[in-house]
Amino acid sequence: MRVSTRVLTASSVIFLCLISQAVSAQQYPVKPVRIVVPFGAGGPADIYARYLAQRMQEPLGHSFVVDDRPGAGSIIGTDLVAKSPPDGYTLLLMSNTHTVNESLVPKKPFTLMKDFVPIAPINYSDLVLVVHPSLPAKSIKELIALAKAKPNGFNYASSGTGTPYHMAGELFKAMAGVQFVHIPHKGSGEARTSVMSGQVEVMLDAITTMSPMVKANRVRALGTTGLKRSPVLPDIPTISEAGVKGYEATIWLGIMAPTGTPKPIVDRLNAEIVKIVARPDVKKVWNEQGAEPMSMTPAEFEKYLNADIAKWANVVKIAGIKAE
Repeated sequence: MRVSTRVLTASSVIFLCLISQAVSAQQYPVKPVRIVVPFGAGGPADIYARYLAQRMQEPLGHSFVVDDRPGAGSIIGTDLVAKSPPDGYTLLLMSNTHTVNESLVPKKPFTLMKDFVPIAPINYSDLVLVVHPSLPAKSIKELIALAKAKPNGFNYASSGTGTPYHMAGELFKAMAGVQFVHIPHKGSGEARTSVMSGQVEVMLDAITTMSPMVKANRVRALGTTGLKRSPVLPDIPTISEAGVKGYEATIWLGIMAPTGTPKPIVDRLNAEIVKIVARPDVKKVWNEQGAEPMSMTPAEFEKYLNADIAKWANVVKIAGIKAE
């Protein structure tokens, strides 16, 4: 049987490309790697991006630089990464904001699972519903009673449309049968400040960043969003046990890269992240903050992302949530 020169040439090109990618992955990185955080400074995404970046530098031999690019509910920074070269030197720190936005904001300059490749999840944490101390509500039931007596008379803050804080608030409204006015901010730090200053009455925020404010009595915690109490705020009931049965919401974080990033580089980044989140010292610090490490292969993370997109598409549809 004779094999055409054209077939042999094509096979050789493919083989050489695979070898080139493997060599490139072994040498990677040869320069600093940028992690773009499409959220404001001081929030969980920024904090854990920096934590991860510091620990990626030693095993990979080059610096990992965090670049905060907030705006438009994560779309500005995310689009920047989507348009970056797929060479492993520009990564995206993403969250469930991105899976929500696939149905909430369909007219975006990118499609998550088309324009990005999953690398690895990082961690997840519960949220805590807090109110400014001036609000006369000492429990979830009292907050619901106040809200029902004065529909749209109270505001809740978020870090922007489609963020976990926004969706947690909308889910609470739908399940509790109340009406709050959503006040989106440019970042979670700005939203947090609004609640602590009393400009906005209510917020659902990550336990990892809000619990110190609770302990300092700058805000009053009424409920946490997990199905079991948080070890960080053990005296605060879950929203589910406080009266809104079955309520649950979390914020999780992960890393993606532009589609076309060589698989050997994706696999190497995944392996290093998996090692970091499995370290006992990392688990200890994160657990004390209220965060739980997550560990998956790229393929497992892809399945997780697709499932989360479908879940939030259903919530957006049933609750009638609209982008603002």
